[in-house]
Amino acid sequence: MLKQRTLSDIDIGGRAVVERLRIHGSMRRRMLDLGLVPGTAVECVGKSPSGDPKAFLIRGAVIAIRSEDSREIIVR
Repeated sequence: MLKQRTLSDIDIGGRAVVERLRIHGSMRRRMLDLGLVPGTAVECVGKSPSGDPKAFLIRGAVIAIRSEDSREIIVR
């Protein structure tokens, strides 16, 4: 079985499209409110010196997302 690509796999300058969210509860609601819905284009535009969190351009806004959460967002 192939490993699914997640948002945390995207390197700086890389782009992807959200396929689905595996997050549940209030964090899922927060991600949906930020515009992370299936079909949304996302670009990684930076990361902190420690590597976590990464910054993503989502619908015109730059949003920092922790690796813990970005591993639960499936992309293609």
